[in-house]
Amino acid sequence: MALVNVEARASELLEAQAHIWNQTFNFINSATLKCAIQLGIPDIIHNHGQPMTLSKLLAALPINPTKASCIYRLMRILVHSGFFVQQKAHENEQEVEYSLTPASRLLLKDNPLSASPFLLAMLDPILVTPWHFVSTWFQNDDPTPFHTATGKTLWDQAGHEPILNDFFNEGMASDARLVANVLTTECKEVFEGLNTLVDVGGGTGTMAKVIAEAFPQLKCTVFDLPHVVSNLQGSNNLNFLGGDMFEAIPHADAILLKWILHDWSDEDSVKLLKRCKEAIISSKDKGGKLIIIDMMIENKKDDKSIETQLFFDMLVMILLPGRERTEEEWKKLFLDAGFSDYKITPILGLRSLIEVYP
Repeated sequence: MALVNVEARASELLEAQAHIWNQTFNFINSATLKCAIQLGIPDIIHNHGQPMTLSKLLAALPINPTKASCIYRLMRILVHSGFFVQQKAHENEQEVEYSLTPASRLLLKDNPLSASPFLLAMLDPILVTPWHFVSTWFQNDDPTPFHTATGKTLWDQAGHEPILNDFFNEGMASDARLVANVLTTECKEVFEGLNTLVDVGGGTGTMAKVIAEAFPQLKCTVFDLPHVVSNLQGSNNLNFLGGDMFEAIPHADAILLKWILHDWSDEDSVKLLKRCKEAIISSKDKGGKLIIIDMMIENKKDDKSIETQLFFDMLVMILLPGRERTEEEWKKLFLDAGFSDYKITPILGLRSLIEVYP
């Protein structure tokens, strides 16, 4: 009996150690993926037109020849994490060859829905550094760890650093292309009966451009900070307007908030929601509404999806004074802002389409 207990205790200790190690080195998944994108590995394999052997991949990569032996090890972990498929080469079974997966296809540079800009933005040192200040932040009065690390809010930093502003906007734009594609093909009824729409915090207009092209009768306005939209040109049914969303929002049948409210505290979110309600000119029966694209924590049942949602909740806590929310937390915000009803459609993967009615 004692021996069984010792063995069980040893097994428990080793499992605990393995779990700690796995969490300790989790960053290696994102670091190796970033490396693969910077080296152009997904595009090189894609342009090859068929599964690519390791030797041909090595010949095509822009690397120092002395590092060639390390590429197999890099590819091994990327295969393990689901970004490439490895198999024995047809021409030579002693060699391996690689092909893409749906995830790596979504990282191709020429893919209009590419997630690479978002990944590179999130893994840029300026957004990673604040994670080293989290424990310090818990002990001071700063609004976010980003502020602790830089002395500024994320928006202030972006306004003064064009490079940060550009890669952040490009990252958001890459995500907007993917969401807009799904929204305009799978959720067309959301825009039925609308004549005007304002995309609040719409950045460089990626989302609004897709909507404007899909619905030519719909007049779209992108409303964002002046430094974001100052040099942008509109089209027949798309225009850009600079301003402060907490002061006033242009009037329209529908207001769109894509991934905006998770950036803000509950207090600021209610204030913004009230501005949105004031801007809606049509009644509910005539299509008047607020369209929100954001996460609703717990709308997914598998552990991996829930973990990703919790990652995002931590991300907005570190960079911004925001949070991801459960349905009950969303409901409270809507009611506090004076809205009468809402409908949640979990059709956008980890995020949901939320329609809120005045």
